[in-house]
Amino acid sequence: MPLDTSTYSLALLRLDGRRWNELRRMHAQISTQPTADGSSYLEMGNTKVVCTVAGPAEGRRAAGGGGGPGGDANATVQVEIGIAGFSGVDRKRRGRGDKRTSEMQMTIANTFSNTLFTNLYPHSTILITLHVLSQDGSLLAACLNATTLALIDAGVPMSDYVVACTSGSTSSYSSNDEAADPLLDLNGTEELELPFLTVGTLGAGEKVNVLVMESRVQATRLEGMLAVGVDGCKQVKEILDQAVRRHGKRILESVKTSSSRVFT
Repeated sequence: MPLDTSTYSLALLRLDGRRWNELRRMHAQISTQPTADGSSYLEMGNTKVVCTVAGPAEGRRAAGGGGGPGGDANATVQVEIGIAGFSGVDRKRRGRGDKRTSEMQMTIANTFSNTLFTNLYPHSTILITLHVLSQDGSLLAACLNATTLALIDAGVPMSDYVVACTSGSTSSYSSNDEAADPLLDLNGTEELELPFLTVGTLGAGEKVNVLVMESRVQATRLEGMLAVGVDGCKQVKEILDQAVRRHGKRILESVKTSSSRVFT
């Protein structure tokens, strides 16, 4: 059934009740897997991702996407993505050779190879494993955000947060509507019908280090979509920062509690 966007410009509300510049509900947790060096769990709407990090350590070269400048003089970032068969509506099981999964692995590996201080860990490998439990749009953005939290939990130094979200347009390419408005954080239904892009920035600034677009759109609409996406990344940065601070506060409280017990 085609997506009805005729009410977007009239009621200024989308089908899920959000305004054009509102994010979906985001929930983030750190240290969800005690056996991993770093782990996280992230929800962006109904998109749910679990991320674990192993390393930096001297180990095998993983079969997933990898990247890293300078060869053995820097750590190699390897990414493996597993998408559950029940995560999407079509219940399709993606194999290791799936093209879309491989592209996502390479995008994530290249992004963090340029953000992490890989020169501090020569001849080593940082393995990032992502498990997609549910898909409802913004999958690449959710994977990038979950990876950022897991790397922070693992204590791997990086220049700043890598935060990402999607932005789109209220009109498809074929309609050629120059007055179409931009949208922030598209869900799965909107991504099927509307042009969209995934944008990632470094921290709360406007330095774009990830930009992926797989649909066609008029060039005149691209600037507005990018501006909305960058603004959305600033909102995501605040949410991730709050999750990190909450986790740090819990650690400090547990240390104080254990210290008081020792002295008593």
